[in-house]
Amino acid sequence: MIVSGDAVLDWIAKQTDEYGRFGGGTAIGIERGGKLVGGVAYCDWNGPNVVCHVASDGSKMWLSREFLWVIFDYPFGQLKCKRITVAVGEGNAASRNFVTRLGFKLEARLSSAHPTGDLLIFAMFKQDCRWIHI
Repeated sequence: MIVSGDAVLDWIAKQTDEYGRFGGGTAIGIERGGKLVGGVAYCDWNGPNVVCHVASDGSKMWLSREFLWVIFDYPFGQLKCKRITVAVGEGNAASRNFVTRLGFKLEARLSSAHPTGDLLIFAMFKQDCRWIHI
């Protein structure tokens, strides 16, 4: 079941060790057996761009094509963003691999801006998103 709201936002912040709730925002999550197993928080929307934070419970089977469509339709279809930005700590190989497999491209590297080293900035542009065209 796809869900949204403050509880999802709080869960994502806890899973990703973020401080607070990303300064406010919106979140969409996926539940299995009444428990959240994954979600995306959207924050810092300024019209053309929104920043996303992604979290899961660590299981490998939480992502479905339906959920991929929902989480990319929200910024590109509903918010009318031109791009999505995701920041990943250099030391988080699993997250780097995950966002790359989704189609995000490395755009910038902020030296020593993360506890694990550099902060890597990834972007996906609407025209490059294969998930909203399925």
